[in-house]
Amino acid sequence: MNWRFLQANPTKAATLAQALGIDQTLAELLVLRGIDSFEKAKTFFRPSLEMLHDPFLMKDMQKGIDRLSTAIKNEEKIMIYGDYDVDGSTSVSLVYGFLSKYYKNLMYYIPDRYKEGYGLSFAGIEKAKEENCTLIITLDCGIKAVDKVDKANALGIDVIICDHHTPGKDLPKAQAIINPKQSDCPYPYKELPGCGIGFKLCLAYAKQQNIDEQEVFDFIDLVGIAICCDIVPITGENRVITYFALEKMNNAANLGVMGLLQTAKMNKEKPIEVEDIVFKIGPRINAAGRLKHAHEAVALLSHQDEQKAKVLSEQIHTYNEDRKALDRQTTAQALEMIKNDAFLKQAKSTVVYHENWHKGVIGIVASRLIETHYRPTIVFTKSGEKAAGSARSVKNYNVYKAIDACSDVLEQFGGHKYAAGLTIKPENIEAFRQKFEAYVSKTILEEQLKPKIEVDALIDFEQITPKFMRILKQMAPFGPYNLKPVFVTRGVVDAGGTRAVGADQTHVKFELCQAQHPDVIFNGIGFSLAKHLPRIKAEEPFSVLYTLEENYFRGQVSLQLMVKDLRFEDKS
Repeated sequence: MNWRFLQANPTKAATLAQALGIDQTLAELLVLRGIDSFEKAKTFFRPSLEMLHDPFLMKDMQKGIDRLSTAIKNEEKIMIYGDYDVDGSTSVSLVYGFLSKYYKNLMYYIPDRYKEGYGLSFAGIEKAKEENCTLIITLDCGIKAVDKVDKANALGIDVIICDHHTPGKDLPKAQAIINPKQSDCPYPYKELPGCGIGFKLCLAYAKQQNIDEQEVFDFIDLVGIAICCDIVPITGENRVITYFALEKMNNAANLGVMGLLQTAKMNKEKPIEVEDIVFKIGPRINAAGRLKHAHEAVALLSHQDEQKAKVLSEQIHTYNEDRKALDRQTTAQALEMIKNDAFLKQAKSTVVYHENWHKGVIGIVASRLIETHYRPTIVFTKSGEKAAGSARSVKNYNVYKAIDACSDVLEQFGGHKYAAGLTIKPENIEAFRQKFEAYVSKTILEEQLKPKIEVDALIDFEQITPKFMRILKQMAPFGPYNLKPVFVTRGVVDAGGTRAVGADQTHVKFELCQAQHPDVIFNGIGFSLAKHLPRIKAEEPFSVLYTLEENYFRGQVSLQLMVKDLRFEDKS
């Protein structure tokens, strides 16, 4: 793993340190995150719901609210339509949950991942017609559904699009298109997830109908889940929303969210953080759409009955356990394929195919393979008469361009820089693999084939004081564009208690100090680092790379290092 040390502007950091009364290192962490003035720091450290922008600043919001209000006034049937991933499921749960408090002639619809695919579908529009819906509100999809909206219009169904994806050249002929990424939309923040756009729609409706905004804020935990799981920047409005979403989840979460937290066996003493949402809540919501149908996730998140929510959360937990088993099995098979394939062993890309793999896990498996073989990766499986593929990339490499270069052997594809989906005839997979490898080999840099971690600061253990930790904690919630700070400490040695742990003894429980400060001792945990244990126990000094975490155990809170990597001093 390559370590890249970030450098903050020292003059800006010194000025900020003086203005805030904090040390230089903490000021440098803030400057690296774009917080370089007292006013920016005040906004950063003191989030308030009053910081959220007026929803009517979004282009077409007034048009959308007018059409929604007319539909409710005329008792029209409305379909709330969303995608099958976390963002789509939470979007539908929020908008359906809020509107159903005031209007009952509603239904929701989530497309089938395998039969309909992503986004607004012809089948969904036909269902709307069958159910006598005259208005469809799309959430987290629709911005490129030109032909689908034309179909809806032809059937006498109006469409309001609420989306956050980048618009194409041609826009659908919808009643309203609410998407801040439109080039002529004046809304000041562009990075809300789909659920965030639905949240703004509900706030606008509440404002127009003189409904207390708190009725919408009661659903803020769902928006926070979408922000965390859709990997959008945790900046601006997203950071404010996530801050209050975590506060709600730690005090009075949505019944469905509480059910998911219970099945995840969360440590009740430890406050819920962004990582818990990403790794424990998100996968469970996704599992319904991957193995069964995302309708079940929406039903869970929309339920107001505690017993029913408990039953649904346990069912979804079962789906997630099944998903994890499929994930492990498929990953093991794919790794074995790579090991036994001479071409793949020396390649700069990975393309694997098995007709019996489950389509719902191939994206996860592609990410897993990158953990072992760090290179652009595509995993294919049989889907009807064709093969479906899921692509994932490594940092700073555009896998979408690489796929585009091979488009002559594909049926269709779509995606972005780091992830894509594609369809191909099975007999063309080998030709695609050769073309893809040729393109990647020609365009990828050697440094892009090695995982890299960015280091925020070089510090000594004695700098980690209670005040330092108090301010560090106030920098949360952490996520894209505000990542948890990564530190390196040099001259570290075993303080005596470092040992191997885990069922297979591959992990390390650290007890560390710096040779020059033997009385300042920190405990830590490092996964898959036991190979270094002989040299550590031989008291060789090393540099350790880590983040700082609070460990909650039997009512006691202690500080520990989450060790990501280490280097012995002779190799630094």
